[in-house]
Amino acid sequence: MMRVSRGLSVLVLACAVAYTGHIHAADNARQIVEEAERRTDASSQRYEGVLQVFDAKGKVSDKRWTFERLGAHGQSKSILRFTAPAEVKGVALLVVNHSDRASDQWMWTPSIERDRRIALQDRSTRFFGTDFSFEDLEERDVDQFNYTLLGEESIDGAVCWRIESTPAKTKSSQYTRSIVWIRKDIYALARIENYVKDKAVRRLNYSNIQNVQGIWTARQMEMADLARGSRTRLTLDNLQYNVPLKDEQFTLQALRRQ
Repeated sequence: MMRVSRGLSVLVLACAVAYTGHIHAADNARQIVEEAERRTDASSQRYEGVLQVFDAKGKVSDKRWTFERLGAHGQSKSILRFTAPAEVKGVALLVVNHSDRASDQWMWTPSIERDRRIALQDRSTRFFGTDFSFEDLEERDVDQFNYTLLGEESIDGAVCWRIESTPAKTKSSQYTRSIVWIRKDIYALARIENYVKDKAVRRLNYSNIQNVQGIWTARQMEMADLARGSRTRLTLDNLQYNVPLKDEQFTLQALRRQ
């Protein structure tokens, strides 16, 4: 998901400590984000997602999807496909990420047997009743943002770097800026807070972080829509990295297959 990913979305940390001179805070922030991305390197990924959508009144609705991803950070392809409930079963989203511009996205709706390209102006809308927008489902590539180190803060008892991320000129985004919390002990994402001008609009919290095949991974993520007062909790089941996947599984033809 967040480059949510999603992934965040690459320099080895040793490069950061090898400097003998002073490092500007902005440079240091970028190196931290690059190292966090490097530690999540995997050729592919697969999981089954369990989603619980909580509205402002506390009503809960459940959804499920499968997710597969192939490729390097910033140039990966992914398909997520709803498996339940019946009214959304088969709805699927293909995301083709690019390192120099916004992703290309297509959605398949089986009830009308039609796919459509998601326009840039529609990326801020909610994705099928969840609190994730279409943009939140693309990968955040390091090179599409500028970074400033704001300090440190603890999230759930873990000390984190607090980093401001602003879109570069080549990046089209609904968000003016984001604040990213990265754990100092394992370089894993702990939180992303997205802003439109000075107003926080969405907050993504990462929890139940486990070492899966050598990659520290949040097995649960919760996206809160701060304006609506709703939230969506995503739990990752049957998670695997470096699974055998092929390019032909990430095409419009593959998207239409149920």
